[in-house]
Amino acid sequence: MSTSVRFACTGCGKCCSGHHVPLTLREARQWAVAGGQVIVLIEGFVTDGPGMPVDQREHALRRSSAVACGTGEVQVAITFAAFNPGRCRHLDAADRCGIYESRPLVCQIYPAEINPHIPLRIEAKDCPAEAWEQGPELIHGQVPVDPALRALIEASRQADREDIGAKVVVCQRLGMTTSALKGNGFTAWLPNMAAFAQALEHCSEGVAQPWQLHVEDPALAQTVGAHGLQVTAQTPTYYTFIGF
Repeated sequence: MSTSVRFACTGCGKCCSGHHVPLTLREARQWAVAGGQVIVLIEGFVTDGPGMPVDQREHALRRSSAVACGTGEVQVAITFAAFNPGRCRHLDAADRCGIYESRPLVCQIYPAEINPHIPLRIEAKDCPAEAWEQGPELIHGQVPVDPALRALIEASRQADREDIGAKVVVCQRLGMTTSALKGNGFTAWLPNMAAFAQALEHCSEGVAQPWQLHVEDPALAQTVGAHGLQVTAQTPTYYTFIGF
């Protein structure tokens, strides 16, 4: 990546198509009320054990929560995202956002990254070349230049930390208690939105549920099992395992 990145949106609409947009808990409520579908992505790791990203330890721990799994516990990180396999439901015929003033934080932050360990890579974005040839400086080195952008990124990270407990409760209420191992994949769930909305209304009321890890590789499953964690490799019925 170059030491300086400029950016100006061209309004092509490509970033609003085929991308599941991470939502804060508040935004997930709004999405559900508006009739949208939420996809839930779950990954987990053992503190200083399997799945623990050593170089991202502090960041990973801050946005995860410990849950019971077998005779041990696993840290789970949960993402609620707007389900957009095609065009976003709020993108109009002219490729303009219909909720621009109240769009999710991640949309406001784009194309910058939220994870402090992930650099902005132009080649990984959908924006046309001219978007990077005009506009104000966005990134200098690894640091966002605009103070307002930095504030939005920190607000998103803070929501990640504050929301994780409620996300765990929502998942437990809906029986979404199988996680993948971080670095090995995600489990992806498409909850019934009426039930999801109801669970969101009761996310401050804890529900104890055991968790398990979906691990298909026998050697990895043995490693994880040695930590006392419950492991499954059965073909899922209610979720999809997205392996790396």
